[in-house]
This record gives sequence, C-alpha cells and structure tokens, in this order.
Amino acid sequence: MQNLVVSPSNVQPMPQTAFSLNMPGVDELFPGFLPGDFAVLYGSRAVATLTSLLCVRAQLPPQLGGLGSSVVFIDGGITFRLYRVAQLAQLHDLNPEEALRRIFISRAFTAYQLTSLVMEKMEETVKACDAKVAIISDLASFFLDTNIAAEEAQSIYSQILAYLADFARRRQIVVVATYMPFENSKRNTTLQQLTYQNATTVLCFAKTAYGKQVILEKHPAYMLGATKLPSKTKTLNDFIGDYNG
Repeated sequence: MQNLVVSPSNVQPMPQTAFSLNMPGVDELFPGFLPGDFAVLYGSRAVATLTSLLCVRAQLPPQLGGLGSSVVFIDGGITFRLYRVAQLAQLHDLNPEEALRRIFISRAFTAYQLTSLVMEKMEETVKACDAKVAIISDLASFFLDTNIAAEEAQSIYSQILAYLADFARRRQIVVVATYMPFENSKRNTTLQQLTYQNATTVLCFAKTAYGKQVILEKHPAYMLGATKLPSKTKTLNDFIGDYNG
C-alpha cells in the first residue's frame, strides 16, 4: 500500500446511504462506506477488531449511520471476537444476542477454503440473509504461506480481488477486507500492490510518534487526507487500545 497523505480541503457531505464509522474527526475525513465499495483496511492490528465495530454499526438504522442490515463475515484469520461484538452492541443500545444472530460467520483455515467461501458461497449467503455488508478478515495471510507456490498464490489472490470488486459493484453492497501487518517480503509487497489496485477505498490505521492516525489513501469521490484519532472516545479505545501496532 502507498502512504499517500493529502490534507483535505473540501470534504463532501455524507450521502444518506453512507455507512459511517461514527468516529469524531474521522467522519470528517471519511464520511462512510458507500454501496458498491470494495474497501480495504490495513496498517495496524487494530483493523482486526475494527471489523467488530462494523458488524454492529451495520445493523443500526440509516439515520444513525448504519444500513439496517445483517452481516456476512468470512473469517480468514480467526479474528472474530464474540465478546467484543457483544460489548459494542451494548454501547450502541442493541441487544447483544440479537446482534450476534444477525452476523453470519464462515471460517477458513486454508487459502483454498477462503477462495471457496468467497467465490462460491458468499453470494448465496448474502442473498439468503439479505445482507448489505460483507466482511473478509485477514484476506492475504493464507496466500503468504510459502507452502503455496508464489505464482499460484498470486494468481488465485488476483482472482479473489477481482471477484470482490465486481461483487460489491454488481450487488451494490459494501465489501470490507482487512489486510493484516506482515513481515516485509517480495510476496507481501506484491499482494499489497494487487490489493490496492483492486480496492475502490483504502484506509490506513497507523501509529506515529504523535499518536494514532487514519489515512484515506484511495477513494473515487472523497478528498484524500489524514486525521489524528481522538484519544477520548470509548468505542475507539475498545478496539484500538488492545493493540500496539
């Protein structure tokens, strides 16, 4: 991914259909996900638990920045945390048990299982539960496994990325994938570049010497830029505070 930082001058007003993060300061930079978005979150391990927040906020009504929707969650890195979703549901005045029932989880343990869940099972699940949000956690990790030949990994991963971008556009839903931090390698660099190229929206959650920062690196409509995360936000501390990366 590239760290493109442009100071925002004109932030567009949030469309009524935007699915927002509801983070002071961040919402001014990034008003929210739009139908048809294929968004990638990366930069810090905090993005793993940010997906818990998205699972809850997706269920809120549109007037509160949600989509009034169930969520399809494909867990590629065993990142789903039931207790965290329950906590965040309570913070958003939702019944935790009901909120969890509206999240349809599938877990993958190999690259081939993840490929099957995304390219063969996801669409029917989205249709069945009428979901407007699909989340794929830890998208790249299985394809960084050296037991898979680099050429094969790159080929399959490219197909998944193209499918996700097309699926989001065709179904007009929000698709969010997380790309976790990994050691620098030629394969990781290649997969990062492919991810950036295929995503319509790229958000980086970074830790700097001056605090935590969110960078909007790619978006077809919003002004790109960066903003500092506020330190006194309970919801933010719930998922950011557990991670040092």
